[in-house]
This record gives sequence, C-alpha cells and structure tokens, in this order.
Amino acid sequence: MGCTESKQTSGDDIVKKIRKPKPWKHSELITRAQLARIRDEFWDTAPHYGGRKEIWDALRAAAEAELILAQAINDSAGVIVQNDDLTICYDERGAEYELPKYVLSEPINLIRND
Repeated sequence: MGCTESKQTSGDDIVKKIRKPKPWKHSELITRAQLARIRDEFWDTAPHYGGRKEIWDALRAAAEAELILAQAINDSAGVIVQNDDLTICYDERGAEYELPKYVLSEPINLIRND
C-alpha cells in the first residue's frame, strides 16, 4: 500500500510537480491530424481497460491542459502521480492508469504543416 494519504508526494513528502515527458520520436513521420486521431482512439478505448471513467476524463483534461492546470485537475480528482510526466498514475482505490507519451506531448518528428 503506502499510498494512503500520500497524494502526489514522494517518500520525503515533497509534492511531485507534473512535467511534460522527455522528447520522443514516433516510429514514422506523423501529421497533427494523425496524432489527433491516435489520441482520440486512445481516449475512446482507455476506460475499457479498467479504472474509473471519471479518472480517465480527469487524466484527459490534465493531458490537454497547461501544466499548472493539469496539477490542479489531478489534485481535485484524487489522482496519485507515480511518474511526474503522468505516464503512470493511480486513483485513490489503487487502480493503475498508464498514459502513452503521444497523449501527453508531441513527437519531435511531427510534421507541422498539415
């Protein structure tokens, strides 16, 4: 366990600040429209893999928001951040939520003019 009342804190009780994932590269060149399609596909199917829909909705809102707002969204939804880039999170009941980098940031090989 160890997560009881430790919302977004590390072992020494310092709040984890949310950050964007490290730069990453998609397996091939990708346009904004293609990225939007795979993001929508992920968010449409994610709740079917477990967890609560309201947490998935909060994670989507956080993923699409500025970092300071993302922090507030996660705090108010009771999301426990395992990785400060939001790739692994938990709800207060212990359900795990894994987010791929492509929903959290753009790849370095994004085609910008589409």
